Amino acid sequence: MNLEKVERVYSAYASVYDHTFGKVFQQSRESAVRGLPIEPGHRVLEVGVGTGEALPLYPSCCEVLGIDLSDGMLEHARRRVLEHRLDHVTLKRMDAGKMDLPDNHYDIVMAAYVVTAVPDYRSVVDEMIRVCKPGGRIIMLNHFSNGNKVIAAVEKWISPLCKHIGFRTDLALHTVLEGTCLMVVNKKKVNPLRFWHLVECVNKKNGQQSLFTNGFALNGQS
Repeated sequence: MNLEKVERVYSAYASVYDHTFGKVFQQSRESAVRGLPIEPGHRVLEVGVGTGEALPLYPSCCEVLGIDLSDGMLEHARRRVLEHRLDHVTLKRMDAGKMDLPDNHYDIVMAAYVVTAVPDYRSVVDEMIRVCKPGGRIIMLNHFSNGNKVIAAVEKWISPLCKHIGFRTDLALHTVLEGTCLMVVNKKKVNPLRFWHLVECVNKKNGQQSLFTNGFALNGQS
């Protein structure tokens, strides 16, 4: 799936997203944002902000930039920002694989349901690493291929079909992280049906240790 098709698919979803996919994924999204180790003055980047369902959950003490490729999605996100008077939130249309953002700028980068919905997940992960500070946190909320051979075979079989509706099912976490400087410090399964994972990574580029004294607020690992 190319970028133009991704944009068309998600712009088409925009008017119904909150009542369909958004409703299904909202509990997991809320859990992810509420657990972020956000401190006053932190800069947070949300990649693939969509209709902005999570934006009201970010504390006003931080600066939030939400980016998305879909104008249709961003139109709904802008309405939400105005409705909730989120003065600490900025929205921009941007390709996550080619971010027009400075290096080493963000303390936290959040990507919910993104890496399996883009044509080139490697460029998106590389860009998240680039704009995140050394020692910062990169959080991915996503479906990753199951280690069970039978389930993995089914995921691989249906992935070409799922691509037509905007995502793939056959991408494994170790494939996403391979060759990167990201170190997983927490991982847990979340709803719906516990097929999705909430994964917290430390950006260890340049050998940097974590900037945070406290870990991500996850209740155990799995």
